[in-house]
Amino acid sequence: MTIKETPLKDCYIIEPTVFEDDRGYFFEKFNEKKFEELTGMNGHFVQDNISKSSYGVLRGIHLQKGEHAQAKLVSCLEGKVWDVAVDLREGSPTFGKWFGIELTEENKLQLYIPRGFGHGFSVISDTAVFAYKCDNFYNKESEGSVKFNDPELKIDWKIDEREAVLSEKDQNAPGFQDKNF
Repeated sequence: MTIKETPLKDCYIIEPTVFEDDRGYFFEKFNEKKFEELTGMNGHFVQDNISKSSYGVLRGIHLQKGEHAQAKLVSCLEGKVWDVAVDLREGSPTFGKWFGIELTEENKLQLYIPRGFGHGFSVISDTAVFAYKCDNFYNKESEGSVKFNDPELKIDWKIDEREAVLSEKDQNAPGFQDKNF
């Protein structure tokens, strides 16, 4: 496993070591001890979530606030997504900045998104199966969100905005200036 820094403080790309032969492949998807040694971050996760979506589905920008804040380790098990993390930690040197990365079943990359970040992704293949490991349990009352197309953030979602398939919650999310995080 290799850990790479992103331009955002405390946000990391995790690249597994993949062993391939004529039978297929094997890789260690996550190792808590190695992760903590390499990043100094907590690698204990308590909840796994899976979503399946079609091309153009855009989920986000979401977060959990307060005592229910969540760090996430995300990956794409099938298909391709454009994954985006946004630093929403006021006082952070990268506050208000975002980072995007293509996560695919082929590259097997993962993105670690710390507590206090917003997260979202767009599906850029016909379908995608997306996995989230969370270090805290979901709490509906602690949900926060930011409008996916906020003009201050200027996130490139790698799909035409007119083709974005959004939930009602994401369509009506507050802007970055509303600080719903």
